[in-house]
Amino acid sequence: MYAKYIKRLLDIILSLCALIVFLPLFLLLIVLGAFFMRGNPFFYQERPGKNERVFNLIKFRTMDNRKDFNGNLLPDEIRLNKYGKFLRSTSLDELPELFNILKGDMSIIGPRPLLVRYLDRYNDEQHHRHDVRPGLTGYAQAHGRNTLSWEDKFAMDVWYTKNITFKRDVLIIIDTIKTVLKRDGINSETSSTMEEFQGTPKGVVPKWKAPCSKS
Repeated sequence: MYAKYIKRLLDIILSLCALIVFLPLFLLLIVLGAFFMRGNPFFYQERPGKNERVFNLIKFRTMDNRKDFNGNLLPDEIRLNKYGKFLRSTSLDELPELFNILKGDMSIIGPRPLLVRYLDRYNDEQHHRHDVRPGLTGYAQAHGRNTLSWEDKFAMDVWYTKNITFKRDVLIIIDTIKTVLKRDGINSETSSTMEEFQGTPKGVVPKWKAPCSKS
């Protein structure tokens, strides 16, 4: 009942309220983004959503478009400037995704929408992370974020799709707020951005184990 009907209704109400409340901040970040990113403050990218249907995700840009002498984009570590790091550490770069939620492409809580090219790299179990709408935040974001391995992150995503409850969504929101305030798990252990998912080798299993409780 909750997952099928009430969750979507709450998404509409809460995303609309959030857009109204954060409108002044939203306008400020547009101006700051245009200055620090030297142009368009928004980042658009195709991402797979529910049932792997592709939609256009919108975020605030955190990396500028600086290029080398050959016209190739510089590495992420260089293009991720101080302003971009601030947006990521506070998760303010995710604010425009409220429009995706209002439209129905996303939910407030769900597996994070990743790259389209990853679809061919998932194993059969990992594909189930797309059984529900992707989220602004999710179980993995509240329990490790980018410090998790891809296998653990996907295991959490799939587990969540099979165990959606109102109580769990509330707890995920609370845990996400704690994570953002602590600024935990912004980067992976070896990169300023999460390493690209190349696929899970056969025989590799996630270390994460699903909780026994219903919370």
